[in-house]
Amino acid sequence: MTNQYDYDVLYLGSGHGTFDGAIPLAQSGVKVGVIEADMIGGTCPNYGCNAKITLDAPVVLTRAAERLSGIVQGNLNIDWAQNEAHKETVINGLPDMIGGLLTDSGIDVIHGRGVFEDNHTIVVAGKSVTADKIVISTGLRPHRLDISGSELAHDSREFMSLKTLPQKIAIIGSGYISMEFATIANAAGADITVLMHGEHALRQFHAPYVDKVVTDLKQRGVTFISNAAVTAFEQNGDQMQVIYGDNKSLSVDWVLDASGRVPNVDNIGLETLGLTHTKSGIPVNDYLQTNIDNIYASGDVIDKTQPKLTPTAIFESTYLFKQFSGQTKAPIHYPVVPSVVFTSPRIAQAGMLVQDAEKGDYVVQQTDLTTDWYRQVDNETLADNTLIFDQQHNLVGVTEVSEQAENVINTLLPAIEFKFGPDEIGRLIHLFPSIGMATWGQL
Repeated sequence: MTNQYDYDVLYLGSGHGTFDGAIPLAQSGVKVGVIEADMIGGTCPNYGCNAKITLDAPVVLTRAAERLSGIVQGNLNIDWAQNEAHKETVINGLPDMIGGLLTDSGIDVIHGRGVFEDNHTIVVAGKSVTADKIVISTGLRPHRLDISGSELAHDSREFMSLKTLPQKIAIIGSGYISMEFATIANAAGADITVLMHGEHALRQFHAPYVDKVVTDLKQRGVTFISNAAVTAFEQNGDQMQVIYGDNKSLSVDWVLDASGRVPNVDNIGLETLGLTHTKSGIPVNDYLQTNIDNIYASGDVIDKTQPKLTPTAIFESTYLFKQFSGQTKAPIHYPVVPSVVFTSPRIAQAGMLVQDAEKGDYVVQQTDLTTDWYRQVDNETLADNTLIFDQQHNLVGVTEVSEQAENVINTLLPAIEFKFGPDEIGRLIHLFPSIGMATWGQL
């Protein structure tokens, strides 16, 4: 560390875009500071992925029991209060655990809201903190509709903290958060209405598979209203009125605004610096540098084509560790980045998309997986996948809808990333019986 600055590297934000790389960076001898205005660890551990998958666990169990009805006797019901309490037990210790990893590595954790004063200085609670390099890792925040009564709606963080599940819930939007929370709340007994801005849900995923999930949710009682442009929220006694379309109205107990997430870049001094940012985030070059050479960005706050997911943020944070510690001078090279929506069944994908493959010289292999004996063990009745091969029969893409889709995509990632051919695939011996064995058998 030079005497010129307080830190060699200073991170603004403490989520996965920070701590996965900051910890080994500090352990390598670099002087590191982390500024955090909220909970240590950021969105994912505290009120994102970890909380969501914990609330989803009973849904997985009830769906499995449902598929094996007649073998498994009796009905299973989700106790929302107990599910919420279990979620708190799982995640409550994570901020202290992550904070401990940071401080044990020699990192200074600075609590408070950070605002840039210049390209080497961030002010926190009136105190200036300086660094040679600064990494912006502030992530995303919930988008709020700019309409009358917007303050009456709630966000994803509030949904996952509900002690009592409202009976009638309106969900605005039809992306990841909307569809996952509709699945969870419906399984727990709530009456759900999803108001979609357009015609289709989950536009990032293969439309025929999305249609299967939407149809299943409709059969379970979820109502979908398409082209429902919401114009206002109104309080009417103990009820909420959602005004949409041509002055139509929906009466509910609670409203979730799941209209999207936006870069968390407001009021942190970027305009003072002249640091470029767009509605999609902060543009960076192949070294994750912003338009100001000593300021970098990591995680979901980046304006990028890669999916804005926790594993992507981890990869970027780790890349910056290697760059700052002198282990690499190469530009970042992203691997295949998979994505999944945790509905029931799940939809997951990696590599080339089906709609792109159908325009090129690729072999598209579609399979009804319900005929596979291993899927019949769990009595899966909604399971399909599509594999995409190039002309050398290398796997270049896969998408699946099933209860085990995320595990299938994880299993096939090495084949896509490392372009496994028949010789490499033939060298692999898998556990049997397993979803991995069943999956590799398709290649």
